[in-house]
Parts: sequence; structure tokens; C-alpha cells
Amino acid sequence: MALNEIKFNIRTNQEGKEEIFDYWRKKFVALTPEEWVRQQFLNFLVTEKGYPQSLITVEKLILVNRLSKRFDAVVYNQLRKPVMLIEFKAPTIALSQKTMEQAGRYNLSLKVNYLVISNGAQHYCCKIDHQNETFLFLTEIPEFNQLIG
Repeated sequence: MALNEIKFNIRTNQEGKEEIFDYWRKKFVALTPEEWVRQQFLNFLVTEKGYPQSLITVEKLILVNRLSKRFDAVVYNQLRKPVMLIEFKAPTIALSQKTMEQAGRYNLSLKVNYLVISNGAQHYCCKIDHQNETFLFLTEIPEFNQLIG
């Protein structure tokens, strides 16, 4: 699955650095390669997969083994229960088991049923069965109604 290039609100700040408007945080943030992937991927979820923008949160602190960590994005259901955790990497970073393990550690606190990692070119989605302590890699990112159905 390739992400569609879309037009974002980008500006140059007073220090000469590019910033992109983050619709989820409602402010301009540094335009890093990872941020570019985040904005493209989240836009894909909203426009192509039916995810309500209001049920996606980015860059929030969570406690993992009593350590403060910051997740990249979490999707909630209508009851505000987290259902998907997403970890983004820059396009130059190869996705690996280490990347999935990082998302998995964050999930110790959230206990979502779906983990996603993306570097913009590659995307992996894993469905977790907490009861049986198993997981299954999916061939595509599920539609929003599949997460909650």
C-alpha cells in the first residue's frame, strides 16, 4: 500500500526550519521525516479507511514499567477505549522486529488489539489476541469498522 501524497500546510519558522500543521495537535510542529510519515499515514486512515479524526491521538505520554514513554499515535473506539497503537519511523529507517517490539512494550500499558508500524513505504499490522497470547500479521490495515466490529 502506497500513501497518497497530499498537500499539507507547511511553513518556514523564524529559525529557517520547516514546520507542518498537525491537525491532531492543532499546531505547527517540526517537519521531520518521521512527522511526514505520521501525517501521511494518519491522513490515509481518515480518508481511505474511515477512521474518525477525533478518535486519533498523537504524542501522548504513557507509563511503561514505571518509565514515561511517548507513543506516536493511538486510535480509540467510540467509548474512548484504545484499539490501535501506531509507531512511525522515518522513511530511511528499515522496519524490523525491534520496531515491532518497541510498539509491543508500549502496548503493555494500553492493551490494544492492533499494533501498526510504518516508515511510509512499508507498513505492518498485527492483530493481538490477548486471551490466547497470540498474534497474527494482517495483509492490510483494517477499516475502522473492522476494529470495533
